[in-house]
Amino acid sequence: MRDTFVRTLIKLAQKDKNIELITGDLGFGVLKPFWEAVPDQFINAGIAEQNMTTVAAGMALEGKTVFTYSIGNFPTLRCLEQIRNDCAYHHANVKIVCVGGGFVYGALGMSHQATEDIAVMRALPDVAVFCPGDLVEAEEITKAIAAYPGTCYLRLGRGGEKRIHEKLEQFQIGKAIHVRQGSRVAIFSTGAIFEEVDAACSELHKKGITPTIYTFPTVKPIDWDVILQCASSHELIVTCEEHNLSGGFGSAVAEVLAELPAHARLLRIGMNDQYATLVGNQKYLREQYAMSSRHIVDRIEAALF
Repeated sequence: MRDTFVRTLIKLAQKDKNIELITGDLGFGVLKPFWEAVPDQFINAGIAEQNMTTVAAGMALEGKTVFTYSIGNFPTLRCLEQIRNDCAYHHANVKIVCVGGGFVYGALGMSHQATEDIAVMRALPDVAVFCPGDLVEAEEITKAIAAYPGTCYLRLGRGGEKRIHEKLEQFQIGKAIHVRQGSRVAIFSTGAIFEEVDAACSELHKKGITPTIYTFPTVKPIDWDVILQCASSHELIVTCEEHNLSGGFGSAVAEVLAELPAHARLLRIGMNDQYATLVGNQKYLREQYAMSSRHIVDRIEAALF
């Protein structure tokens, strides 16, 4: 995803001299093509994320479209006050990019595991939140947020994510994307956890369960229409996210369902209000914290039968 983001941003920056990229002293192997292509539109702010964010806000208020970039929690939690006070409050045209959402950097421990970022960022008024599930979604979101007025958060995986779409026609902010039609169960996925969802669906098919599947590249604003439609036509809605359940994607779906007079049952799959005390690669930690395809199958079967 990160390579797709950079390639897309280079094309946009070559056409628009007001697009700027600021890194917090990270990602040089990935960002090198950007500074080679448009060196006057790139800044290394150093390991000073608070300053990076305030500089971005100032540039944005002078007419720039500014992307800040770092890994895990560094461009979000470390500089949350600056995002809130300098960017969001002023509707500044700042796009905060985290590479390594969830357990991508799991082997580096909880300081690098971004498992609260969706909840924290979507709690900020007027901040849009995006979690692409594959390279195609990442490309379309990058183009969309470059044109979107105001502060955005883009949560990327690292690389090697399973391709979901061949292409997307008329991508729209705030709209879920239909992947597969089924019955009884609707699975909503956001971010790179889709590869576990896809594997789980293959197993569920063998058991005679054919879920409807949507990806939600936009977590905020959430797609009310798809949620309402599935709530009235399915027995069970399942949300999957590589994130804590408190305040995350599943909570966003639950907020919509709570305002309906009657609706499908909701099953949320993610981390159960905890920090990861284990270290290891992404696949290992998904298994340990009950987000793997095996756990998704077991949870859905238990909820249906």
